[in-house]
Amino acid sequence: MAIITDIKAIPLEHDLGAENAYGMARGMTSIRNMTLVQVETDAGFTGYGEAWGPCAMVVASLDVVRPYFVGREVYDREQIPAYIYNQRYHLGIQNTVTAVLGGINIALYDVIGKLHGVPVHKLLGGLNTDHVPAYASDGYFAANPGNQLEDQMRDFRDQNFPGVKIKIGHSAASDVERVALARDVLGSDIALMVDANGNYTVDQTLESMRRIAEYDIYFYEEPLPPTDFDGYTELRARASIPIATGEALYTAWDFKRLVDNRCADLLQPDLTLCGGIDEAKAIWSMARLANLRMSPHVWGGAIGLAAAVHFIAALPPSPHTERVPQPVMLEYDQGRNALRDDLLASPVPCVDGHLTVPTGPGLGIEIDWDVVEKYRVS
Repeated sequence: MAIITDIKAIPLEHDLGAENAYGMARGMTSIRNMTLVQVETDAGFTGYGEAWGPCAMVVASLDVVRPYFVGREVYDREQIPAYIYNQRYHLGIQNTVTAVLGGINIALYDVIGKLHGVPVHKLLGGLNTDHVPAYASDGYFAANPGNQLEDQMRDFRDQNFPGVKIKIGHSAASDVERVALARDVLGSDIALMVDANGNYTVDQTLESMRRIAEYDIYFYEEPLPPTDFDGYTELRARASIPIATGEALYTAWDFKRLVDNRCADLLQPDLTLCGGIDEAKAIWSMARLANLRMSPHVWGGAIGLAAAVHFIAALPPSPHTERVPQPVMLEYDQGRNALRDDLLASPVPCVDGHLTVPTGPGLGIEIDWDVVEKYRVS
């Protein structure tokens, strides 16, 4: 038995400087941030998770939910959020409370793995692969003249990533220019994904798709705003490119609407936002029953990345057996981010575009606390 004695939130922020601002269709920023969630127990083990969103909102939300957890067993990880949602139903689910519950859920898996001396992927049903294929996620609109799209693509090609994703969404004319450049640098063997970050309407997306389809696009991510479910249903029925979405959706309830309305070909839950590992498992079950693919979203810090690696490593292929036409690929953000690259004493290794699954207890990671103090914000 292990009892939760406290939960802490540590807000972290990496300011890249205005000269290194990066962005997507909706705008630019020079900030990378995350909130480290720390679950302490009376058994001497501490678990670590990560919660998505503005740090101040995450910290405030933790103050609301902490009392529900303190004094409970770590194995009550699904009972407590259900009670919170049912009791505080007026709050809804599309908010930072869900992200905080996800960070706690990841940390509880880390604790339970440490208690039993096994890695998280064993708690999730076993290991399907010990090397998770990743696509390099970058291709940002960038302020730095020395870090433009061509520079980014050349680096990814040389690192042997099986896939690369770029940002589009300014206009159909801009989209085709960026896609043509990326395909020319990458060659024909690397999967190319595009991401409009919800900046288009259905007709604008169809025009963009018409212009870029000849460049063999693996998937078109978030063409519409995340809650335009009717738009996604219409778009998927007319699209010439597979559609991926879900990074901005919360809990399995949101994803149920995607599945029921056949809105997308690939579901993209983010464990640090959707409610954690258990919620992602529920989303995966729906995807499997509907015979849809999954490609989890990861865009934050090293804790969320490690959790997603364990999660994907434990997914059984569906509906496949020995021959898997398109394995589940993990998003591997390649923009400058010390909270991903420096936060761990030993980062999750990436070799030839594949992330090595940690084998130590829990998440199998060790935090560099000097880096935490360097980027901690009040």
